[in-house]
Amino acid sequence: MSARRFGYKASNEQFPPRELLHYGVVAEEVGFDSVFVSDHLQPWRHDGGHAPFAMSWLGALGASTERITIGTSVLTPTFRYHPAIVAQAFGTLGCLYEGRVVLGLGTGESLNEVALGLEWPDGKERFARFREAVALIRRLWSEERVTFEGEYYRTNNVTIYDRPEQPVPIYLAGSGPAATRYAGRVGDGYITTSGKAPELYTDTLLPAVAEGAAKAGRNVSDLDMMIEVKVSFDHDRDAAMQATRFWGALALTPEQKASVHDPVEMQRLADELAVEHTASRFIVSTDPDEHVGQIKRYLDLGFTHLVFHAPGPDQERFLRLYGDEILPRLRALPA
Repeated sequence: MSARRFGYKASNEQFPPRELLHYGVVAEEVGFDSVFVSDHLQPWRHDGGHAPFAMSWLGALGASTERITIGTSVLTPTFRYHPAIVAQAFGTLGCLYEGRVVLGLGTGESLNEVALGLEWPDGKERFARFREAVALIRRLWSEERVTFEGEYYRTNNVTIYDRPEQPVPIYLAGSGPAATRYAGRVGDGYITTSGKAPELYTDTLLPAVAEGAAKAGRNVSDLDMMIEVKVSFDHDRDAAMQATRFWGALALTPEQKASVHDPVEMQRLADELAVEHTASRFIVSTDPDEHVGQIKRYLDLGFTHLVFHAPGPDQERFLRLYGDEILPRLRALPA
């Protein structure tokens, strides 16, 4: 899995379904290798926010494209969805677009779950639910009839009838050492995000992936090492900075985000931030060579699948700029 790939993050928190579908099609046209979509019940912002159902949208994207890999970055299989429903949905997608579908999973955010009257447990329980859900999904894809007696989930002679011959790869997200070790041990791929302190990657996350892989008798090269890279590239510096305002919530602390369950309140907190703060999670550039130089550090760390998240309202302009000026430079970098 060492070959480099470059993907587009389809931000369903920002765009309505048809518009977002168009951007996914354009991404394939201009040369991206993959399109990954968020899975949200509620967006980060109330005003101008959207939240299309990711699994329905992926079906439409698969039917509208021919070669790109499609998947979630990330979906939570533990609260809104029973793991068996996730297995059924992605089994179907895998049959329709065999060899092109990835199931990206994470432990979730309270913003998406508490609104349905669900209690938001502590991190220990969320991680335990996550591990159990992944194990159940894998069994449902590999066994004919599954009776499962877990701490959180149960099935009684369940069969997923429609599934591809080769199971859909499961990529596991992690931003801390425990979840990252787990991804290295059992995941087909690992997902994390950019824009954090360099030592988090070098001292914590990448060693944890390697440790987890070693425990399973594997190497890091056996995983697709995926990172969602937040970029704001525009020939106009001010436009590139201002574009990050919609995504100001990304610059809030994890503690702030974990305690907020309402998009209206999340938006209020984000709008209090100065643009210099909202831009802090993004690589903001106007020069393509300088931009590629900043992206290159993630390749140098060992990430092989970079999925680019652009914050601006004109996504087609971003995609075509990237297709013309950035992707060729990235592909020309020495391995």
